[in-house]
Amino acid sequence: MPSARESLLSAALEALAQRPWSAVRMGDVAAAAGLSRQTLYNEFGSKGGLARALVRREADAYLHGVDRLLAAAVPGGPPDVGHRRREALAEWTIQEASENRLLRALLTGCWGDRLPEPGISPDGGPADAGPLTPGAMVALVRDRLCATLAADGFDCAVPRESPDSAHGCEFAVRLTLSHVVAPAPVGEARTAVGPLLCPVAD
Repeated sequence: MPSARESLLSAALEALAQRPWSAVRMGDVAAAAGLSRQTLYNEFGSKGGLARALVRREADAYLHGVDRLLAAAVPGGPPDVGHRRREALAEWTIQEASENRLLRALLTGCWGDRLPEPGISPDGGPADAGPLTPGAMVALVRDRLCATLAADGFDCAVPRESPDSAHGCEFAVRLTLSHVVAPAPVGEARTAVGPLLCPVAD
């Protein structure tokens, strides 16, 4: 059985699918979750707190998905494994972002007026610690890709021109996000992020 917090977040996400965040009422979210307004305020403090928790949950769900994808076995050996991992990550990210506008906003920073953009805490600092900016998300996915390639036997400490370097991993993630911002057929993105990331000739 989901916790009160999870029930409230699910109700907020459902409300967001039907109307802009500005029109989502805390009382309606609580009622849809079968809980009291006081429980909602106890969990999140304010509508801004609910928004930040909702965005955080999307970030965590995406990163868990990245972890599952990168943990999957890939046939072949170098350099094919590296290409296939980058291709799979690109294809999956583009597909997920095309179906989830909250995730798309999180990855691109393009929130619009219908979504609960992460805010600022009352003391003027970041609302919460964690992956709430596109740059932070890029770094987290890059590090996961690098760690997986290292486990596959690649050396991520190679020259930056290599697609298997930390720089190459970051380039792959940023190239993927460019296809989220300006969508192209998934096959094109897969091709771009895989084999085209090859060492630059002198």
